[in-house]
Amino acid sequence: MAASFPSSFAEEALPPTSTPASEQPPLHDGTTRLYMSYTCPYAQRAWIARNCKGLQVKIVLVPIDMADRPAWYKTVNPKNQVPCLEHDNKIIGESLDLIKYMDINFEGPKLFPDDSEKQRLAEELLAYSDTFNQAMLASLTSKGGVTAEAVAALDKIEDSLSKFDDGPFFLGQFSLVDIAYAPFVDGFKVFFASIQNCDTTAGRPNMQRFIEEMDSIAAYSKTKQDPQELLALTRNKLGVRRSSRDSLD
Repeated sequence: MAASFPSSFAEEALPPTSTPASEQPPLHDGTTRLYMSYTCPYAQRAWIARNCKGLQVKIVLVPIDMADRPAWYKTVNPKNQVPCLEHDNKIIGESLDLIKYMDINFEGPKLFPDDSEKQRLAEELLAYSDTFNQAMLASLTSKGGVTAEAVAALDKIEDSLSKFDDGPFFLGQFSLVDIAYAPFVDGFKVFFASIQNCDTTAGRPNMQRFIEEMDSIAAYSKTKQDPQELLALTRNKLGVRRSSRDSLD
């Protein structure tokens, strides 16, 4: 069954990023909070799921400056990572676990399929997501251009997007799998174009359509940040020098 999004997307004023000078929100005071970063794709997964479930009022965003974290954040999440969710006197971390938790424990459109075949593929793809990300990140720093492992990973995504014919998404209809992959598929398209002079969607029409369809969903598009800012952050993190192509969209 397709996820039925709220009839209108609830616009919101995004809170400022918390820095070491920011006051810590009260912990376990009954407020449900999503600690995240505007520029982290793992945190973006949880942010998208929150929006898709229509939980902008129920789950408060607490953005963290990951380059200059507040000292108090370790009292929230000892791993000092984002995302994490504060709910019912618990802290839930790890992005894939968190989006599943949100789907099960909050009202809103159901984001996991009922169909057993789709459930099987969903679990397979969610388990594969880290392998995909690692192959793509390794290729970004490769001196010899795009690696065979990255090509194989992209081809697997392209093939996976053709398994069902009832929609443009991984399971045909929109699901948690799309939430898990969209920030990375979209981001790698930008990063590979600049760093490796490679269009990751060339010859992969399913992937191109997937990106276009995701961009049409406000719950996702409202979480997207300036691609040039993300490119600069990625180059800095990977130690990759700036290219003249960085100024191109």
